[in-house]
Amino acid sequence: MAAAMAPKEPPTSVTHSAEGRRPLTPTLRRRLPHAVVIFAALLPLAWLGVAALRGGLGANPIETISHTTGEWTLRLLLLTLAVTPARRLLSLAWLAPLRRTLGLLTFVYATLHMLAYVGLDQLFEWASLVEDFVERRYVTAGLVAWLCLLPLALTSTRASMKRLGRRWVKLHRLVYVAAVAAIVHYVWLVKADLAPPLAHAALLALLLGLRIRRKPAAVERAAPVR
Repeated sequence: MAAAMAPKEPPTSVTHSAEGRRPLTPTLRRRLPHAVVIFAALLPLAWLGVAALRGGLGANPIETISHTTGEWTLRLLLLTLAVTPARRLLSLAWLAPLRRTLGLLTFVYATLHMLAYVGLDQLFEWASLVEDFVERRYVTAGLVAWLCLLPLALTSTRASMKRLGRRWVKLHRLVYVAAVAAIVHYVWLVKADLAPPLAHAALLALLLGLRIRRKPAAVERAAPVR
């Protein structure tokens, strides 16, 4: 009788692991990579903010802000283009959803880079801006890159994908134009050391080459010998 009346252990105690940790839920497991990518991508902005508060942006703070946001725009853009080749070569299906997150982060940095130029450097003097867009080719290339990224960011939602259908895929091929324009912008901007922009250009060429689909082996075997 005493054994029958003894209090039972709470049922929840057996749902925990030996270390007392709960396993990650599918939702948390799906969102965690996005959170890590966003956190890592925002670190340069955090550094700029702290450096600005401490007066550590150097002799030309506007140039530091512009260069930092521009460099990270290009890095994130190349990472966005690297997702598909990495997913195919390494068979990592979980990388695919990160492409949208990286693309939006690229647009955030590109917009901040544009605002640093338009607002901080040119102080919204539209006559001077128009003159720069016409006469300075690196400014023109940068504007082309940003204009290509704009519709991609605006149509990054699932609703846009469903509404546009196949046109969505064609529209988002503008990312290649944006990448090439960004590289050209970088090359034309640099006046002395061309090694960094050329290294980025080589990486872009590699990524574009990896994205070219080869014929499946079955198709190649079935094709007639010429």
